Amino acid sequence: MDMGLQSQLRTQSNNRVLHLLLVDDHIIFRKGIAALLKGRPDVKLVGEAGNGSEAIEAARQLMPDVILMDLRMSGMDGFEATRIIKKELPSIKIIILTISDGHDDLFTSIQLGADGYLPKCFEPQQLFEILDQVKLGETAFPSAMATKIVQDFSQAANGNDHAKPSQELSTRELEVLRLVARGDKNKEIADILEISENTVKNHIRSILEKLSVRNRIQAAVYAVREGII
Repeated sequence: MDMGLQSQLRTQSNNRVLHLLLVDDHIIFRKGIAALLKGRPDVKLVGEAGNGSEAIEAARQLMPDVILMDLRMSGMDGFEATRIIKKELPSIKIIILTISDGHDDLFTSIQLGADGYLPKCFEPQQLFEILDQVKLGETAFPSAMATKIVQDFSQAANGNDHAKPSQELSTRELEVLRLVARGDKNKEIADILEISENTVKNHIRSILEKLSVRNRIQAAVYAVREGII
C-alpha cells in the first residue's frame, strides 16, 4: 500500500467519533469528565453508570467503543464488571480509572483484559492522549508503566505451566510481536516493517488469537517469557 493511502486510512481512523461509557459511583466526578469531553467533537459520551452491574447493562445496550471504568464501587466493583464485559463483549476497550497506584490493582485489571489505565489524578491532556491511543488500536498504558507490567507478569509466570499457542506464529507475526514487546506503537511498527497500520492491526489480532491472550501487554509477556525478545 502506498504512503498516500496509508495516510488517508490513518486520517479516517483519527476522525472517527469514539463512543464512550463512563462508570464511576461519584456523580460529581462523572459530571467533571462529561464537561471535559464536551470540548472534544471526536468523542461522544453515550452513557453513564454508577456501579458494575449498571455498567454491564449499559455496555450491552449501548455497545460503546470504550469504557472508563472505576474499580472501587459499591455493589459490583470494576474488576468483576471488567471480567464479564470482556468475556461477553471483547471488542469494547476498557480503561481503568483508580485512585490507587498499587501494582496489584493494575496487575489484576490486565489479567481480566483491561486495555489501559488512568489514575484519577490525571491532567485533562492525559485523558485525551489515552483516548487517542485507543482510537489507534493501542494499549493505553504509559510506556514506563508498561515496561514494569511486562516485568511483573513475567516474574509472576516463572515456574508455572504455560499454554502453548494454538497455532504457530508466522515469521511476520514474530517480527510484529518483538516490536510490540519492546513497546512500539502501530505506526512505528508499520514504518519499521514497511507495511500499513491496518496490516499491523491484522497481525496483532491474529497474534492475540493464536496465543489466547487478551491484549498487547499479555502478548508482550509471552514474548519475554518464551525468549522471543
